[in-house]
Amino acid sequence: MTTRDHRAAALARLAALFADETRAACLLALLDGRAWTAGELARHAGVAPSTLSEHLGRLVAGGLLTEERQGRHRCVRLADARTAQLVEDLAGQVPPGPAARPRGLRESSAGSAMARGRTCYDHLAGRLGIAVTDALTRRGLLRQDTGFALTEAGLAWFASAGIGLAPHGRRPLARACLDWTERRPHLAGVAGAALCRHALDGGWCVRIGSERAVKVTAAGERALSALLGVEPADLC
Repeated sequence: MTTRDHRAAALARLAALFADETRAACLLALLDGRAWTAGELARHAGVAPSTLSEHLGRLVAGGLLTEERQGRHRCVRLADARTAQLVEDLAGQVPPGPAARPRGLRESSAGSAMARGRTCYDHLAGRLGIAVTDALTRRGLLRQDTGFALTEAGLAWFASAGIGLAPHGRRPLARACLDWTERRPHLAGVAGAALCRHALDGGWCVRIGSERAVKVTAAGERALSALLGVEPADLC
């Protein structure tokens, strides 16, 4: 078998892992960066635990998920940031369809919260992520003209804000991630992850509900205004 044939076969096997709605639902759910139990994922995907177990086995064997044990519970999470990037990039290629009508006030509120601000694996997304990305770009800290890249001023800004940018394997320092609600790119990569972590650890944002939604706190509003000129009205 030639190298080309081997790569083609490997690509086909990888694509097959995504080519199932239950497995796709699991991968999208795991973009929150947490470890989920098999039972939680089964309920989320609306399938029996035995069915879900078979799907998880394929995703683990294919290298997209890692498995860990917490007592008697089997937990899984996305294998790494590169896997999350692959899931994000594929999801970003899905054309927007007709909006599903919320099934009650709770679902409507949850959807609105996710659109305002959320985590996308380990970086900020939604209107919050876009507002931060736009502010970095306006201030000359981030370039978007030739792909996402931090400028020298941007590197200095992260350092002055106390946000470390330690390299992490082959992960890029900055990259664009297409926001599925705003249909525009937000900041991902090492810089996006570091900024998100700093925002959560510093109390700028807090997680709300059981989904990926985050809410900007009063302290966060003051910090984002002082450091980047992002005003509360930009996040509504």
